[in-house]
Amino acid sequence: MANTALLLLFSLLLAFGLTYYHYFFKVKITSKISYFLAAIRFLTIFGILVLLINPIITRKTFEIEKTPLPIIIDNSNSISDLKADKTALDLYEKLNSNSDLQEKFDVGIYRFDTDFQASNQFDFKGKQSNFEEIAKNLKSIYKNKTFPSILISDGNQTTGNDYVTCFENKNPVYPIILGDTTTFFDLKIKQVNVNKYAFHKNKFPVEVFINYSGTKNCASEFTISQGNAVLDKQTLSFSPSNKSAIVSVLLPASAVGLQIFKAKITSKNSEKNSYNNSKDFAVQILDQKTNIAIISETNHPDIGAIKRAIENNAQRKVSVFKPKEIKSLQDFSVLIFYQPTASFQSVFETNLKANCNTWIITGTETDYEFLNQHQEDLSFKMSSQSEDYFADFKPDFNLFAIENIGFESFPPLKNSFGVITASKNTTVLLGSKIRNIATNAPLMAFAENQGKRTAFLLGENIWKWRLQSHVDNQNFDKFDVFIDKTIQFLATNNSKKSLIVTHENFYYSGESISLEAQYFNKNYEFDERSRLTISVTNKATKATKNFDFLKGNNNFKVNLDGLSAGKYDFRVKELNSNTTYNGYFEVLDFDIEKQFVNPDLLKLKQLASKTNGFVVMPNQVDLLVKKLLEEKKYLPIQKAITKKSPLIDYKILLAILVMLLGIEWFVRKYNGML
Repeated sequence: MANTALLLLFSLLLAFGLTYYHYFFKVKITSKISYFLAAIRFLTIFGILVLLINPIITRKTFEIEKTPLPIIIDNSNSISDLKADKTALDLYEKLNSNSDLQEKFDVGIYRFDTDFQASNQFDFKGKQSNFEEIAKNLKSIYKNKTFPSILISDGNQTTGNDYVTCFENKNPVYPIILGDTTTFFDLKIKQVNVNKYAFHKNKFPVEVFINYSGTKNCASEFTISQGNAVLDKQTLSFSPSNKSAIVSVLLPASAVGLQIFKAKITSKNSEKNSYNNSKDFAVQILDQKTNIAIISETNHPDIGAIKRAIENNAQRKVSVFKPKEIKSLQDFSVLIFYQPTASFQSVFETNLKANCNTWIITGTETDYEFLNQHQEDLSFKMSSQSEDYFADFKPDFNLFAIENIGFESFPPLKNSFGVITASKNTTVLLGSKIRNIATNAPLMAFAENQGKRTAFLLGENIWKWRLQSHVDNQNFDKFDVFIDKTIQFLATNNSKKSLIVTHENFYYSGESISLEAQYFNKNYEFDERSRLTISVTNKATKATKNFDFLKGNNNFKVNLDGLSAGKYDFRVKELNSNTTYNGYFEVLDFDIEKQFVNPDLLKLKQLASKTNGFVVMPNQVDLLVKKLLEEKKYLPIQKAITKKSPLIDYKILLAILVMLLGIEWFVRKYNGML
């Protein structure tokens, strides 16, 4: 600051000296015009020097930073079912109106059910309880801060990861328990495990998990029924030491189509909550399987991985053959040729008549001269040298809806090095790269010629992709869906449809009900300008609702959440072409938030213990408030904020200098002094 003052003083003297020398010492004229021009020259020189010095002023201000105190209220339906909604509102009012808390903390009010949001409005109608969203959002909102949290909830989680492991240990959580912790007599069907599909005239397994809450021995009756027919009936016994049972049965698939079943547990004792005594489940009964043949001359881990991925869908059955072992191709919908060589000659020739769709997988043992002779979709000029090829997902792929499951992070596939040229009727799903350098050649592609569909995977070791997908997602689901969609494309009717709608045949009420659609123009190109609507009609009430599809990356989506249980017909229509698709689905009655009779006290205690907090009952809120107010580590912090800013805005100063120079020039010009 002292240096700046000295520079300004020197600038003042220098400007005065230069002005004096130019207008008085050198010229020695003392007219009024000279004094006026001297003043302008002085201001101009001084302004230029000030602009060069650019003096900075420093300002110091102080502000009080309070410790955050998020108060999170459970807005799910279970709160009102436990008759704790009034208690929750009273607790919110008491905490939010406490002036001492407001003075010490930066209080934030939030609510959660499926989502997490800042709000002081509560209706307790949320369909899910996602505690994981609380942890994620608090970590994002109050990043790198230490703070306590008050969680007003029953602790009953219905979706998301286990919340005990989600919260940060350094930030204490104080759960306030909503609901009666008294142990009530209750029998509950917690979960029903069953495949979505089964096959006609077969039997399909059903696994039912039953929980018991109570202090006495209990005899109960378990049944599985369809309509008025009882398909299975068992007697189960529970006690304070035996509080759960698993029932496994095989049910006959006696009728084709969507079949609705009911699992139910009853006893002679009265229950506070009988809604959770039964649960509907549905199975789509199919009249036949899709048979797929894998034909390979060699043994390779890829074959087992592909077989398991395909058969994860119960509609599929896979058989593995040597090229000379397979007899009748008519028994199969799709043929998978794994690393074909000249020994596949008879199979390829037989398939000219059978006209089965094929999936060709190549590798280091493939005979590419043989492939060039028996297909025209890809042209191969390969060497004997092998190379590792990484995947490059093509988001504009539009033959069917597929998401990027992390292809770029998967291990490379091994194939012979060379040049691969694709024909015009080939659509690429995955391009290939060698050490992050694009090859402009496909790694996975699809082609269609005269109604026959062919898929190509140009590399071996896809088993590593399935393993990596499991490492990334803790399950094989995403990879298996990718393989299933490939098989579905090859197994479906070859006639091209302009409007394709993807949906389930049944949904549970309270779950997300979403449909996806794609519309293709006459060139079978995805049409982004299409306008899709859906009309949904309840079969029982005949009530109709209309929705518009929203455009995604390579498809259109619509969300039908909020539909009540029942059977629905729907029609999807593309408004520009009037193309339509008709379908149906059923919404099964199930409200997961009505499954509880008690708060989950054990889980909330675990959360509090893990984060160094403690559990609070509604009548102990004053003790919690006292604890928070007395805690010294949450005292407000005074912060000094230093701000540096220019003394003069350089834009304004430049404008003044231009004006002064202009005035000096015009005055000198007018008086003939130039």
